[in-house]
Formats: sequence, structure tokens, C-alpha cells
Amino acid sequence: MKLTYIMTLVLLGLVSYPTRVSAQVDQLLNQSFVNTPSQTNRPKFPDNGAPIGRRKGGTSRDGCTPLNTPITALVPGEEIGDESKSFLAFTTSEYPTFWVFVPELPKNAVLGEFQFQDENGKPIYTTSLSLPRKASVIGIKLPHNSQYALKANKNYQWYFKVFCGNPQLTSEYFYVNTWIQRVPLNFDLVKRTQSQEYTTYALNQIWQDALTNLATLRLSNPNSRIFTEDWTLLLKDVGLAELATAPIVELESDEKTVTQSN
Repeated sequence: MKLTYIMTLVLLGLVSYPTRVSAQVDQLLNQSFVNTPSQTNRPKFPDNGAPIGRRKGGTSRDGCTPLNTPITALVPGEEIGDESKSFLAFTTSEYPTFWVFVPELPKNAVLGEFQFQDENGKPIYTTSLSLPRKASVIGIKLPHNSQYALKANKNYQWYFKVFCGNPQLTSEYFYVNTWIQRVPLNFDLVKRTQSQEYTTYALNQIWQDALTNLATLRLSNPNSRIFTEDWTLLLKDVGLAELATAPIVELESDEKTVTQSN
């Protein structure tokens, strides 16, 4: 599945309504993180006590060539010693995009897998992915099919795995595991996101939408210093600033297996 399919309405607007979107981009530049002088107004994404997952996939694994840099889910979290925790992320979307940093991989690690599950671990959607050879940030979008749609105020979990051997051998992969919840989009937030987008999402702790919107803007405005700097600041807010220079790439889905959740 091409990353173009995970573009938000902002990107669609760049094609259909360039004048209107240009004005929105100008407004975003004025409301950017870079132009916010007070650090007290910076977004915060704390541990909210929800189920925690695994934000970084480690650098060693049985049967796998060690990685120089761990696979990392781009989500709020923290590292304490060797333990890497991921916190529950919020979205307003029924079909959010999930973001992962994939480092440069050994030659035998070419296949990735994305798994989306309900809070009890029941599979909802699974897809296999051919991975880029260079270190990159990749986005995985749920298909717009009602059987995959997130229900409001329910927790879901997702896994991203990189196989470094036979996918049938469960020990031969690196993985991350994180949680997400869809929250209702209230009228006040709708009004504010019409002009501010990722800044409003971030300041309201809606991590997944802030990240996706800003990634979309970076892709459609690759020479924008503001969007590039804001991307770094947003990742810095969750302790992942070192990943900000990795390119965002398109990704193809190899195959899909679907299981509907009740």
C-alpha cells in the first residue's frame, strides 16, 4: 500500500484546492512549535496509566543479527534502563496511520509484518510489508473498511515485527507493541483543527493525528524549514528527537490476511 493512500485531507486539499490549502499552510506556519516562544506551551504526552507496551524493539534477538539501532514505534513512552515502555496514544480517526522507525537492517531481514488487534489480542487486520534497505520512518494505514474501524473509547493494540529468518519461527524477529484509543472529536476541536491541525492535536494530547498530519505536511512541503523543525520538536516531546532526520518513505503491502473482530 502506497504511503499516498495514508495522506490526510490536507494532502488531498493540496491537489483539489491549492489556494485554500496554501492559506491553511500559512496559518500553520504562524502557529508552529518553532514560533511558540514559551516552553510552558509545549505539548505533553504523559503516562496516563493505560496499558503499556514496548516502544523499542531491542538490538539483539535469538537467531537474528544484532541491530545498531533498535526498531522504534513513534509513540509516547519512556526508557528506564533496558526497559522501553510505550504509552497509550490517542487518535480521532477511525482509520489511523501507525508510524515506525526501521533502522538499516541486515541482509536477511527483509520482511515486516503489521498486526492490529483488539485489547484482548484478537486479530483485526494483518499485513506483510517489504522493508526499505535504508533507515527510514514508515507509515502503515488501516484500510478504509468498516470491519477495521476503531470504536470510540476502546483500547486497541498493534505490533510491528521485522523477521530476520523464517517467519514461521516465532523467535526470529524484532518487534514493538503499542496501544491506541480513539477519542470523540468534539466541535471545539473541529473548529480549531481547521486552521492549526497538528499544533492543535498535539496541544490536546492527540498524538497519532498530530504526527500523521505533520508527516503529511513534510511530504508535501519537503523544503519547509518550519515543518522540518516542528517534526524534530514533536519527536523531542516524546524523547525520540534522534530519529527526526530519518526520511519518510512509501511502503508497499505484500499481502493481507483479515480477521474481523466482534
